[in-house]
Amino acid sequence: VHVVESGGGLVQSGGSLRLSCVASGDTFRGLTVTWARYTPEKGSEWLSAILSDGRTYYADAVKGRFAISRDKSGDTVFLQMNNLKPEDTAVYRCATGGTVDGNYNVYFSPPPYAYRGQGTQVTVSS
Repeated sequence: VHVVESGGGLVQSGGSLRLSCVASGDTFRGLTVTWARYTPEKGSEWLSAILSDGRTYYADAVKGRFAISRDKSGDTVFLQMNNLKPEDTAVYRCATGGTVDGNYNVYFSPPPYAYRGQGTQVTVSS
């Protein structure tokens, strides 16, 4: 699925942004969609995922601040980011895929190379 990310920008610490991930020319219906971010210093960091049935998963670093959702059409997934911090500065990318354990307790992100979109830059100033 070809994805297009948008919604990034420059925001002050404590601010909010909502990122969008669109299935360009395709659909996310029936698929898991996941977000990760990349910085040269830290590399790729998984953030959040949403299954086709709506179950959501979050990394500890963003739990309670970020919220993932999908629209009713199934073609767009959002990442609402609140209380942003300077350490959230990164390029944010989305992808499809990943797996969950048998009890749906743990989500396993696809590898970094699966996040192939151009991404959207988020910069948080202190």
